[in-house]
Amino acid sequence: MANIAVFPGSFDPITLGHVNVVKRAAPLFDKIIVAIGNNTTKKYYFTFEQRKQWIDEIFREYPNVETTAYQGLTVNFTKSVGAKYLLRGIRNAADFDYEKTIAQLNKAMDPELETICIISDPELSHISSTIVREILINGGDVSKFVPEQIEVIKLG
Repeated sequence: MANIAVFPGSFDPITLGHVNVVKRAAPLFDKIIVAIGNNTTKKYYFTFEQRKQWIDEIFREYPNVETTAYQGLTVNFTKSVGAKYLLRGIRNAADFDYEKTIAQLNKAMDPELETICIISDPELSHISSTIVREILINGGDVSKFVPEQIEVIKLG
């Protein structure tokens, strides 16, 4: 049986922090599924197609990384793809508290599911998609926070 991890998120946009987590986790798993969630109550800045295209391009040299979309509970998605691991990034204590709660709830729903947290590298711990979007909305340059493959978005 393959060691499959799901890295869920909106990736609106994907940041250097997200990329760092996946690259560091890639040697640990047979497959990592970067799962772009679709929350019907959320308004996205970038289309799903654009986010998927960027993620596919960023990880094209990683044969064990694939990208897909999902709706509904992440725990249900992990079951549907045969994943036993959830991959999460931790930037700070607030992230840890949030991720701990979600991991415990997921574990209660699926006792077989393990959450693996990767602590961000210090130089990336200040980056979040929310802040990057805010910078973009206000016409700022986000090239220091996103992979070079999506540098075009610095124009907002």
